[in-house]
Amino acid sequence: MKRLFVVLFAGFCSFSVIASPVNINTADAKTIGEALSGIGLKKAEAIVKYREAKGEFKTVDDLVNVDGIGPKTVEKIKSDILLSDPVAAADQKTDKKIDEKADKK
Repeated sequence: MKRLFVVLFAGFCSFSVIASPVNINTADAKTIGEALSGIGLKKAEAIVKYREAKGEFKTVDDLVNVDGIGPKTVEKIKSDILLSDPVAAADQKTDKKIDEKADKK
């Protein structure tokens, strides 16, 4: 019985630690706070507020401009951050290739 409890507990803990990448240019504060380790709701709200005032983040390193977020935090969460949605980025590449082919004609 103890083993079952330990296995279930370990499974639950690992599930809550694993998060999918989040687009900091489109996500709301709640989503950002839940997805990024070390970023609570207050810092997530600061990210959204900064984005609304200054525009989209061009690089992940731009997060250091947000109050309460330093280089060490950015380094820790870098792999969990997206600046655009993967589908949108793929569509842009496809559109660019189509435009290049049209220009060659």
